[in-house]
Amino acid sequence: MRSDAVKKGMQQAPHRSLFNALGMTKEEMERPLVGIVSSHNEIVPGHMNLDKIVEAVKMGVAMAGGTPIVFPAIAVCDGIAMGHIGMKYSLVTRDLIADSTEAMAMAHQFDALVMVPNCDKNVPGLLMAAARINVPTVFVSGGPMLAGKVKGCKRSLSSMFEAVGAYSAGTMTAEDVEEFENKTCPTCGSCSGMYTANSMNCLTEVLGMGLKGNGTIPAVYSERIKLAKHAGMQVMEMYRRNIRPRDIMTKEAILNALTVDMALGCSTNSMLHLPAIAHEIGMDFDITFANEISAKTPNLCHLAPAGPTYIEDLNEAGGVYAVMNELNKKGLLYTDCMTVTGKTVGENIEGCVNKDPSVIRPIDNPYSQTGGLAVLTGNLAPDGGVVKRSAVAEEMMVHEGPARVFDCEEDAIAAIKGGKIVPGDVVVIRYEGPKGGPGMREMLNPTSAIAGMGLDSTVALITDGRFSGASRGASIGHISPEAAVGGPIALVEDGDIIKINIPEERLEIAVSDEEMERRRAAWQPREPKVTTGYLARYAAMVTSGNRGAILEIPKK
Repeated sequence: MRSDAVKKGMQQAPHRSLFNALGMTKEEMERPLVGIVSSHNEIVPGHMNLDKIVEAVKMGVAMAGGTPIVFPAIAVCDGIAMGHIGMKYSLVTRDLIADSTEAMAMAHQFDALVMVPNCDKNVPGLLMAAARINVPTVFVSGGPMLAGKVKGCKRSLSSMFEAVGAYSAGTMTAEDVEEFENKTCPTCGSCSGMYTANSMNCLTEVLGMGLKGNGTIPAVYSERIKLAKHAGMQVMEMYRRNIRPRDIMTKEAILNALTVDMALGCSTNSMLHLPAIAHEIGMDFDITFANEISAKTPNLCHLAPAGPTYIEDLNEAGGVYAVMNELNKKGLLYTDCMTVTGKTVGENIEGCVNKDPSVIRPIDNPYSQTGGLAVLTGNLAPDGGVVKRSAVAEEMMVHEGPARVFDCEEDAIAAIKGGKIVPGDVVVIRYEGPKGGPGMREMLNPTSAIAGMGLDSTVALITDGRFSGASRGASIGHISPEAAVGGPIALVEDGDIIKINIPEERLEIAVSDEEMERRRAAWQPREPKVTTGYLARYAAMVTSGNRGAILEIPKK
């Protein structure tokens, strides 16, 4: 056992004395030590139930012959952090989570791990850690929130943000907003649409790192507790068979995840997290090849905010495996990939039928023949920008309009709510990238303000920051290179004509090369917004959005 390094032999007598201090019996010490990485806290709605999930996992591990030992991982609620300095601290936690989990697992030499995450950054952060540590590991999330119901219609967090925009536009009363406020988020769990948390929990299933239902069984269902017990039992089976994360998270598994991402219409944030996970297994993930996969992958789901269905509906329709089975009818998946079940992808999805074609479109009747995400390139984004095209109105798939340029999110929101943005405009928000932010803030407030004011079918938004999975409309993020390093987005001026062509995957500025070079010669880097603490260290090490905002030691 790996844990023998801390519990066997005379040299480890001091170590055993500390296990005795924990109240651990000799019998427990003789079993494999299984670390349970708990993201439980009392500030994130998606995490408030994780104590119950962790207890169920511990029971499963113990039933199967292991000794469960819990240690924590942090998590930020993106919704609560949205629209203020707190959002600078969201994406950056992904690396803190990966690093701290690696440190705990290596320092204490656990034989196996069960990861219990739920929300935006701690799912990919723990997947990154799993790849680094490479001991048998299973994921079990806390599950999605049930949709709220307002005036007889299902609603989710994006509806709440858009209600604020509608109030600013004078189309909703304060009393209406209060009703949304009280009914939109009715239970614990990750927010109920296909936002980043649920995207990553679903893709964990696709990667083979979670059991069936990991991404879709609602948080409040007792089935989620049973899933957690089975996860605890399954990690012991993986331990006995020595099945490890790098046996599962292969290049083919990453490509499977990207394929299902396109079919589900996942958050654009998956195009930050999949490259970062791929980096941990030594795979060079060029985001532009997403278009090759998108070109052959039909979009089968329009989950909120792209449509009227929610994760609970996807669960009833057969879940992620049913979507995968539809895709496999056209041979779009690598079915020989190993999974935490000890079976292959093909074995897992066999017989998983689509129970509701209104939620999961059949493969021969998709919403579109191409996937839910697209990477746009051109003279405004030489290294790419990402758009959730399944959530873009048809009339905005091709758009041309004057730039309205803002150097921070707050200025853009003030202009939108102040009525200074008109139909046809292209809002440009820059210096909000990984380095420039620092931290690459999500832009749910401006996108929701645009939608709430009825401009989502006439106004586009581009940024070197990123978007919440709850954003919809012609919102193009991750523009790379970012403004802080002198990318073309730093050179845009008010009134420049921006040309967006999503079907042709192009993003252009109608300014001559000579004029762009003149502007480039005059451009000066901005002073860093933050010069101390973790954000300053992060800004010094982080790469651009097209590389997944991974951290690298700067080259001398």
